[in-house]
Amino acid sequence: MLRRSLSRLCAGEEKRVGTRTVVVGHRPVSETDAYVAQKFCDNRIVSSKYTLWNFLPKNLFEQFRRIANFYFLIIFLVQVIVDTPTSPVTSGLPLFFVITVTAIKQGYEDWLRHRADNEVNKSNVFIVENAKQVQKESEKIKVGDIVEVKADETFPCDLIFLASSSSDGTCYVTTASLDGESNFKTHYAVRDTTVLCTDEAIDTLTATIECEQPQPDLYKFVGRIIIYRSNQEPVARSLGPENLLLKGATLKNTKKIYGVAVYTGMETKMALNYQGKSQKRSAVEKSINAFLIVYLCILLSKATVCTTLKYVWQSNPFNDEPWYNEKTKKERETFKVLRMFTDFLSFMVLFNFIIPVSMYVTVEMQKFLGSFFISWDKEMYDEEIKEGALVNTSDLNEELGQVEYVFTDKTGTLTENSMEFIECCIDGHKYKDCISEVDGFTQTDGPLKYGKAEKSREELFLRALCLCHTVQIKEADQVDGLIGHPERKYTYISSSPDEIALVKGAEKYGFTFLGLENDFMKIRNQKNETEMYQLLHVLNFDPVRRRMSVIVRTTTGKLLLFCKGADSSIFPRVQQEEIQQTKVHVDRNAMDGYRTLCVAFKELTQKEYDKIDRQLNEAKMALQDREEKMAKVFEDTEADMHLIGATAVEDRLQEQSAETIEALHTAGMKVWVLTGDKMETAKSTCYACRLFQTSTELLELTVKVVGENERKEDRLHELLMEYHKKLIQDVPKNRGGLKRSWTLSQEYGLIIDGSTLSLILNPSQDSSSSNYKNIFLQICLKCTAVLCCRMAPLQKAQIVRMVKNTKGSPITLSVGDGANDVSMILEAHVGIGIKGKEGRQASRNSDYAVPKFKHLRKLLLAHGHLYYVRIAHLVQYFFYKNLCFILPQFLYQFFCGFSQQPLYDAAYLTMYNICFTSLPILAYSLLEQHINIDTLTSDPQLYMKVSDNAMLQWRPFLYWTFLGAFEGLVFFFGVYFLFQNSSLEDNGKVFGNWTFGTIVFTVLVFTVTLKLALDTRFWTWMNHFVIWGSLAFYVFFSFFWGGVIWPFLKQQRMYFVFAHMLTSLSTWLAIILLIFISLFPEILLIVLKNIKEKSHQTGPFDLPRLVSYKRIENGYVKTEDAVTNLAERHPLRIL
Repeated sequence: MLRRSLSRLCAGEEKRVGTRTVVVGHRPVSETDAYVAQKFCDNRIVSSKYTLWNFLPKNLFEQFRRIANFYFLIIFLVQVIVDTPTSPVTSGLPLFFVITVTAIKQGYEDWLRHRADNEVNKSNVFIVENAKQVQKESEKIKVGDIVEVKADETFPCDLIFLASSSSDGTCYVTTASLDGESNFKTHYAVRDTTVLCTDEAIDTLTATIECEQPQPDLYKFVGRIIIYRSNQEPVARSLGPENLLLKGATLKNTKKIYGVAVYTGMETKMALNYQGKSQKRSAVEKSINAFLIVYLCILLSKATVCTTLKYVWQSNPFNDEPWYNEKTKKERETFKVLRMFTDFLSFMVLFNFIIPVSMYVTVEMQKFLGSFFISWDKEMYDEEIKEGALVNTSDLNEELGQVEYVFTDKTGTLTENSMEFIECCIDGHKYKDCISEVDGFTQTDGPLKYGKAEKSREELFLRALCLCHTVQIKEADQVDGLIGHPERKYTYISSSPDEIALVKGAEKYGFTFLGLENDFMKIRNQKNETEMYQLLHVLNFDPVRRRMSVIVRTTTGKLLLFCKGADSSIFPRVQQEEIQQTKVHVDRNAMDGYRTLCVAFKELTQKEYDKIDRQLNEAKMALQDREEKMAKVFEDTEADMHLIGATAVEDRLQEQSAETIEALHTAGMKVWVLTGDKMETAKSTCYACRLFQTSTELLELTVKVVGENERKEDRLHELLMEYHKKLIQDVPKNRGGLKRSWTLSQEYGLIIDGSTLSLILNPSQDSSSSNYKNIFLQICLKCTAVLCCRMAPLQKAQIVRMVKNTKGSPITLSVGDGANDVSMILEAHVGIGIKGKEGRQASRNSDYAVPKFKHLRKLLLAHGHLYYVRIAHLVQYFFYKNLCFILPQFLYQFFCGFSQQPLYDAAYLTMYNICFTSLPILAYSLLEQHINIDTLTSDPQLYMKVSDNAMLQWRPFLYWTFLGAFEGLVFFFGVYFLFQNSSLEDNGKVFGNWTFGTIVFTVLVFTVTLKLALDTRFWTWMNHFVIWGSLAFYVFFSFFWGGVIWPFLKQQRMYFVFAHMLTSLSTWLAIILLIFISLFPEILLIVLKNIKEKSHQTGPFDLPRLVSYKRIENGYVKTEDAVTNLAERHPLRIL
């Protein structure tokens, strides 16, 4: 019987896959049918990565996948297995420190996730069983359970809404924890179950739910419920997103609701949304890997040279086997090749510290701790929404300082998304301002068409505005944070600000929407009479159709369809002779920068309505391809309509958005606006926000220019070749070679729309030009600004991907505020979400979120610039100090017969990177401000000084490498010449090799630390503490290490060495002199630079590394000394 009933209900439906059947309340449909419970996952949420048992192996496996960690593990194993000159502790302890610190950090983060999971999983919920409420833990909810949720509680799993305490079967929900939207959303119970609003009543329900398998889209749901009643045919109802209550959402302004669990635990939409976000990597990591390869080559070459020279030196029998050190029998019988390989490994171990393993931990700590400065920035805190900036990933901080292309949405990003009704036109007549009850609308001066429309047409237009929307009414005192009109006791709620503006516009002109009650929409007309309209169907808005419709029945039985939408989607569906008179107004309003919507209607016969009703219900009942089937019905229904008029709504520019775009442009970034709006509206906004200047020559590739006939591809080809010739072929080559300089004296702007872009990216098969895309891209890259209008969300991502994959891989940044911007935010190197009024999908999927577009200026020009300079300096400094460390060890081999004798004590080898030199560079990389933040923000040209990864190019890398090599030579040979006088004490005692190594090490530690002090421009108490504290700790440790006889050491080779060394005046003088000689080139550069600046009458304006910074060539700054002049305007005091 069940199968027969279902087949009748769903006649003609194709075989379905990927669906699940849920039995409501676990009650079988028929007593004769055996009930076999389906197996679904439980309601436990698991966001943690590790368990107590797998933490150690899993974490170690992940850490050793990193090349540097794996390399040091191999070195450590070689030290354990092979007889090497240094103790395994020297490699093992730093590696252990790095692994332990990382494991503790990841373990702590995972413990927090475990704790958060337990709070959710152990929370109490109420389930209806046998007409009674049973309290259970949330994790014990099963699919099919009927759950009761009370006001202000969060939904414990994804529920189908069955009934509520409200008689109309509605409830209000906030989804702030899911998508950040704080506005109330209305959800609707299944029509046939709204009366089951008690425990006893809901327990009598016998029903099954068929729905799609879990998928992460928060705004899509397809299903149907089949309700069985005794001695009656089963009733089937469609289920959509309006019937689904999502886990994590909160019930508001409703005493209680009943729902049946359909998705639980890790199959809820909330859990599915926390998985699968792609990992982005910064350009700095690529530079680090390239530098590592260079230093690995240096290491291999050192080991190879020493191994070769050892055997050359030992070719002399006296050197190979002196009389005091004869070889054993085993050594003589060992294969020479094996001995050479063992020696090679020993030298690798001896020099392995040239690879900075601790750099990875320091970089991670710098990124993690540095990201807090963005969150703490008070200037990026917005009083209106009471929120500041948010960092979703700290891996890309330095990428903010390297952006070349900025792709921005318009509505809600450049504009406020705060709509105000400005004017409208009815049958070509323009109306503005308020109306009088007697005369109707009043006209403004200078209308395009004089006179007024018929009174009936005016009323029809206003009724359309009052009826064609999804606005809800809520009592003002019941809605948190919403303040209604002072003259009314209610406020309008909608997910779209446009709809509220239109309803308020109609209210201003005498027609007031009073709300929806029991499927009847109430409006009050100009005569203060209440009109009732039965709402039969809502054809919801979607970005593809770009329109929405309602079908209503009047009290006289007349059936009307009202439709509103973009002109491009309405005009093709109305009578063609009605278009022109309205189109004039629409174009004029768009030129003024207003958002326009057209309004149309159609009267339906009962027969037409019955057909539409049947088709809509069939489409709604489909489990497969529901959206496509409904779109087909919508397309057929919204045809042959009559145009009534159009509306104009103003969306004001955000505060300082024009200044921000101007600053980004001055900083060398190219700004592209990608919007779904009309070309005229977007173009007007681009002029207002200074993307286009009055001097900018605009090149258009739009339907208006290309045309829509058969020759449109030929016309497009002609335009592309014309623009290509103008921008590229006729312009002389730029010899400067600077990547970011405009090569054109005339600025060009490009405007393209979605349909033309589709033609370029997907030309027809018989098209003669398959290289449209390359020509178009060359034109785009030569334009100072680009406007892409009428863009679909995927087209936005296509544009970003196209630019991102061009030669040179420019760093791209996308910024948007709505769900339609998510695809381009995920596509770009850096994604910025605006915490706007279109929900929080953009900020949830972004790398960084800011309250307003204006905050982008400081985020990039100040934070981005500083983050890049800090981390670039950190990377170069690490390689430099490790080269200084190991080069004397390499040179020492030439004076000890290549015997692999270490120069430094094992304790110094171990603690050099861990303790003696780690904290100063970490503090520098967090706190350094080589230029004042206000200066960086107010002078965008400084951003170009670090553009194109300037501080991590090969030139500055070679500079640091040669500096490290020079200082290493000074350390070794300076001490070597000191030791030419074998007696450094008055009593004639001779210092040994450990004293030699300790003097070299002391000069090394002091030099690399003081080098960082010379580079520091922004001194804080923390810098002073870690720099001078590190040096004091080294001295203290050396006294302590050499002042005690340690029982666990076989040889007490450092006993009293450091203290004894400092008794010699010659040693003191040598240390001070060598430190000065090592730092002399740096000091000389700073002095010469200051003299040059003073000769230009400038203040002491200094940058951290002369060779790491680029000069700004012509194009952005007219004179070569532009930055010098900049320093005159903003002198900084060196502390």
